[in-house]
Amino acid sequence: MSDLHLKTVAELSHLLQSKQASSVELAQHFLQRSQQHSALGAYLAIDEQATLEQAKAADARIAAGKATALTGVPIAHKDAFVTRGWPTTAGSKMLQGYQSPFDATVVAKLGLGNQEQGGSDAGAGMVTLGKLNCDEFAMGNGSELSAYGKVHNPWDTSRVPGGSSGGSAAAVAAGLTPCATGTDTGGSIRQPASFCGITGIKPTYGRASRYGVIAYASSLDQAGPMAHTAEDCALLLSTLCGPDLDRDSTSLDVPAEDYTAALNQPLAGLRVGLPKEFFGKGMADDVRAAVDAALKEYEKLGAQLVDITLPHSAQAVPVYYIIGPAEASSNLSRFDGVNFGHRSSSYTDLESMYQASRSEAFGLEVKRRILTGAYVLSHGYYDAYYLKAQQIRRLIAEDFQLAFKECDVIAGPVSPTVAWQIGAHADVLSSYMADIFTLPASLAGLPGMSLPVGVGEGNMPVGLQLIGNYLQEGRLLNTAHAFQQATDWHTRRPQGF
Repeated sequence: MSDLHLKTVAELSHLLQSKQASSVELAQHFLQRSQQHSALGAYLAIDEQATLEQAKAADARIAAGKATALTGVPIAHKDAFVTRGWPTTAGSKMLQGYQSPFDATVVAKLGLGNQEQGGSDAGAGMVTLGKLNCDEFAMGNGSELSAYGKVHNPWDTSRVPGGSSGGSAAAVAAGLTPCATGTDTGGSIRQPASFCGITGIKPTYGRASRYGVIAYASSLDQAGPMAHTAEDCALLLSTLCGPDLDRDSTSLDVPAEDYTAALNQPLAGLRVGLPKEFFGKGMADDVRAAVDAALKEYEKLGAQLVDITLPHSAQAVPVYYIIGPAEASSNLSRFDGVNFGHRSSSYTDLESMYQASRSEAFGLEVKRRILTGAYVLSHGYYDAYYLKAQQIRRLIAEDFQLAFKECDVIAGPVSPTVAWQIGAHADVLSSYMADIFTLPASLAGLPGMSLPVGVGEGNMPVGLQLIGNYLQEGRLLNTAHAFQQATDWHTRRPQGF
């Protein structure tokens, strides 16, 4: 079938279970498309032989009657997840050529499992297509900062796909994979999903294991799925979530849920909160028009719009860009040229090796955040910056809890604008401000998602952000699914793909 790339995860699952297509056929189709559209820069690593071997194993599982709903469905992983058999670079020269001896927990759960790694768990049986490009160490919001080249938005290749999970979003939007993993620290699943017209969800912090995710900011990083529909995200999230207490100290001891069971519930009486801080002057007119139209559709579906306030959300940008870099400066200290990663060939002693290796291998934005983080943690500045940022972070979280007494979900824009032209955000501050609507939920550790709801300037996609209370992923997915059952924005694909 020539239109396999237009089908959702759920549709591909049906084809596999009904024996109308094989996993090998699906893998070959998507591998061919990935090579055909390599100019997008979405993929960093493809191993056709390894992929086809996994596909054959998946077909054997299906034939033996041991398949899950995801067995045999192709997936690609953001290059921040370590994956055995594929290089993992986190988009940085620092890790060029690095190959992990194990899979990240999320990769193992979705894939063939960790039986070969000494464990007893069988994964869902998905087939890995390859590794996807991203901003270096997930630090960026346009996917322009990878050491291996920029990623292009398939809706307009002169524009960014968003970041840092831009390779994941571009690959799904262009039909180079039916779904992908991403990581969201300050909006890096939701913003690229919005810019590329797909659906993506960041679960509650700790819901998905961070084991095997190359760390940027440990108190913020969270894995999640990206696909075309809320139904697809529900299928994926049901598998990749769950406790991993022995390997991830931040993992929640909460069992995984079947999020598909929460779909198709009526929205009558659902209270949708609209924060006044999200609907001010910062939002472009085209984004506002698409968001307003989506909210009217929710009213038609029976939802009630409620005005709320998140008074400390305006401080989210400075708070995030203190806490994130502070944690990054600590996490990235391990990359010193000693045990693994890039080692300079020009040094005279241990200290000069550290300096030369890190200077050569880290990009400008990574260096900027390391230096910022080291500064705010230093003696004399810790109380003035880092401690104060943590105090405001708590106030942001408390604002949400007060708001959820008045509403069930919160809705608003994902980004102030549609995707910008590559190179347009050379000014660092303007780049940071693009995260203003996604950062509050990240700082509070709340689940959030983006779903396509319209188009703006240049016919570029616009996403609606939905934020839920802790562990309310099922409600978010049902809210998004209801909208997608009533509209067709999620079915639209970029021209030429």
